[in-house]
Amino acid sequence: MRLITIYDNNLYDERLMSGWGFSCLVEAGDRRILFDTGGDPSILLDNMKVLGIDPASIDLVLLSHAHQDHTGGISAVIREGLSLYLPTSFPESFKGALRARGVEIIEVEKSCEISKDVYTTGELGSWIKEQSLVIAAEPGLVVITGCAHPGIVEILKYVRNEFDAKIYLVLGGFHLGERNVSRAFLELGVLKVAPSHCTGGMASAYLERAYRENFIMNGAGKVIEV
Repeated sequence: MRLITIYDNNLYDERLMSGWGFSCLVEAGDRRILFDTGGDPSILLDNMKVLGIDPASIDLVLLSHAHQDHTGGISAVIREGLSLYLPTSFPESFKGALRARGVEIIEVEKSCEISKDVYTTGELGSWIKEQSLVIAAEPGLVVITGCAHPGIVEILKYVRNEFDAKIYLVLGGFHLGERNVSRAFLELGVLKVAPSHCTGGMASAYLERAYRENFIMNGAGKVIEV
């Protein structure tokens, strides 16, 4: 399995363009799943071109929540017949516009399997509802978050309870600012971390200090093999 961060406000590969937002491509078996689309379709497309990713090769798209920095690039990848998983809380206008373009909208409320060994947490949170992606891999669960508005620790607790397996890697935006969640992550048994997007510089520094060689510097262009 490969995880490719395509869009982020941090750059790992200097050939790419940065922008506020997040998008990650999951290559699991023969399936390509795009998690979030960043905020700007032109940046998403340009970065895909540099990375050698054909938008037409994407099998399905999952959007974490309805904020522009995660949905704004959707026009770069939509096509007739594409399957799009999004929380039921998304605005009806958003869903209707995509249905009109032939996109298959799958509304998500509860946890379910969307592809072999690939799951959504379902809608979590109350203020901003958000779904995260969970992948069952050989070394453990891989959890990908958009902004973790429901709380990254709360999301990981839910994942541990729902899937009853160890968490190998957590990747994405953690929305922490200056909060230190290192102890909570370690207590939950998280083995590796790859924070990006909205995590916050101080929070990332805390995690880097705690995880050392198991801290993965993430950003647009980073490829992680699991």
